[in-house]
Amino acid sequence: MKNNFIGILLFVFPLIVFGQADQKKEINHQLQTWVSINTVTKFADHWGVIGDFHIRRNDFVSDPSFYFIRGGISYIPNSNVSINAGYAHMWLAPSNPDWSTFADENRIYQQAQLNSKVGNVSILQRLRNEQRWQEKMIDDKPSGDWRFTNRIRYLVSFTFRISDKKSWPSMVLSDEILLHFGEEVVYNTMDQNRFFIGIKKNINPKWSYDFGYMNVYQQKYSGYQYDMNHTIRLFFYLSTSIRKKAPSEIENSGDE
Repeated sequence: MKNNFIGILLFVFPLIVFGQADQKKEINHQLQTWVSINTVTKFADHWGVIGDFHIRRNDFVSDPSFYFIRGGISYIPNSNVSINAGYAHMWLAPSNPDWSTFADENRIYQQAQLNSKVGNVSILQRLRNEQRWQEKMIDDKPSGDWRFTNRIRYLVSFTFRISDKKSWPSMVLSDEILLHFGEEVVYNTMDQNRFFIGIKKNINPKWSYDFGYMNVYQQKYSGYQYDMNHTIRLFFYLSTSIRKKAPSEIENSGDE
């Protein structure tokens, strides 16, 4: 009996190993457009509210990817530091072309941001923690079940001038790493990486924007499937105040 059991193991184990090795990485390349408005409104010396709205579409602008809103409260001790907390909601379009129902996602998030400067280079660092409840869909209908994950994100962004002329935009380089954890996160703790290169320009003292290319490389829950999203990104930023004093120059780095 023992010899038979060992024989079965010796026969089955190579099949498992070779079966896993045969499962090759699948990469889905997509062209996307991502547009958003990110706002900070101060109502006291060190306090403000934030509000973001995002639209991302696939196949350039042909198909929906998601709609996203975020709100929260911000504590701003000085122009270099901000601490935020709040709630966000996403409506996620189905990846199955035969489906039409959007899935809901609820989030609670906490965030700390530091702005610094080295020479002529402005450096923004952001650490964000998110608790996410993602709706599971079955046959194009909500199943009633939710996937819970906790996601940690670290962003570093460098902004520097490319000309002494004030009319010229600044150059922006940034990268963000996203890690998530949960019972159903087995093969893709490294959720995604987002690299951005583009320009940043002030429209007036309150409004600014950045525009450029973002590469979003995301590993799916299966472990062997990936999305490579080549994204055209246009983000608008509004910094204002309901007080008589000028608003703080703390930068809003909002993204999904």
